[in-house]
Amino acid sequence: MSEEPVARERSGHTAAADGQFLYVWGGYVSVADHEVFLPNDELWLYDLENGLWERRDVCGTVPPAMSGTCGCIVNEELYIFGGCCDDGQTNEHYSVNLQDERFSWRRVTPRSGSLPSPRDKLSCWVHEGRIIYFGGYGHKLLSEITDPKSFIVDEASWAEDIFWGWNNEVHEFDTERSSWTEPQTFGRAPAPRAAHASASIGSKGYVCGGRIRETRTSDMFCLDLNSWTWSEIVSSTAAPLGRSWHTLTAVSDTSLFLFGGLSVDCRPMSDGWIFNLETKGWTEMEHQNKDKPRLWHSACQGRDSDVIVFGGSHDYILLVDKVSVVCSTVYSIIQQTSEIYKPGSVKRICFAGPLQRCACLPDSAVPADAIMPRLHRKPRQHVSVPDSLFTTKTEKRCAEKDDFLQAKQKVPECGMICFKIKYCTREKGLFNIIKRSTFKI
Repeated sequence: MSEEPVARERSGHTAAADGQFLYVWGGYVSVADHEVFLPNDELWLYDLENGLWERRDVCGTVPPAMSGTCGCIVNEELYIFGGCCDDGQTNEHYSVNLQDERFSWRRVTPRSGSLPSPRDKLSCWVHEGRIIYFGGYGHKLLSEITDPKSFIVDEASWAEDIFWGWNNEVHEFDTERSSWTEPQTFGRAPAPRAAHASASIGSKGYVCGGRIRETRTSDMFCLDLNSWTWSEIVSSTAAPLGRSWHTLTAVSDTSLFLFGGLSVDCRPMSDGWIFNLETKGWTEMEHQNKDKPRLWHSACQGRDSDVIVFGGSHDYILLVDKVSVVCSTVYSIIQQTSEIYKPGSVKRICFAGPLQRCACLPDSAVPADAIMPRLHRKPRQHVSVPDSLFTTKTEKRCAEKDDFLQAKQKVPECGMICFKIKYCTREKGLFNIIKRSTFKI
């Protein structure tokens, strides 16, 4: 008897729920000390009724293998925008009709308007057939950076006249007209950020936390998706630690659920919080599995106010001296029991009521040599950095680990040897060589 298929563990993937199914595409995994994009020619379906996975081949104009895309479902069609592939951040737009048994992807060509600039780790809301995108980390030509308040340049990331940075731009895509617009917003907008979390309730879109330069926050903002007016929601209680790579999910008409992420001091988080929009207060949920953190996972609103959490990493994935451990678990979290279920099992539990359905799946175990032929391998880039370039040993070690160079670039006057360094970082462009610099030393 053959084993039931189970979706490969992953981080930075796209997941969206619609009706009976959770749809999962893309992402990456660490295999044999290599950072690997998962196959782009497959779509995984998780049946919320019977707890079974199904792998479906796709066709058409298939997006490149990526992570950090932004995905959502509108009128039974899965849209993805942005993300980071082997060539860096992208601003390409794709969709697939989920009712078409062939699952044929198409590149979405706008009839009017201009695509946003390339970016990943952005978020989106869906309102009245429109997709509203917010924020992210990406690159622009220097001539395109017209407002320093909407695009913060990452001073350590540039290549000739191309600059990387964080943005707080709002872009709207009308799925019926296939048109892009950048609406003028009012009020106090959030600072430019990436790897934040968002959710929507009715005509309101909410943004929580994210990475802003070298820090992470837990602030909360609301955008009225009709009037395009921003407002900051000041918490009436102690707020969660600042974080990025977390999730925010609507669980009722007046409450949002925050889970996991990477803290301001670079610790993977396992805490869960409920934010009450009426009292503007946070309440932490106690549970038994706080020793099982996860970040860059997905958390989708299922039926009956379920929150379906899938994938993510247990470790601080910017560290390259460890193999990232990612999960293939799907589980839900319930307010009444305050319990998070262990990896390897599937539980479907409702926030608004008692236990509805549950099913168990075996752990997913795929040998590295069996999966590697189908994956897009990208080896890590290790560099040996001269001490003279950095003011501290910590800065030198940071660069040698392929984490993003946050150090000052000192150029001592001691010769004319050219030294080239390639900087990679998952949070600022997964697998993307975001800068090539030549230092004269």
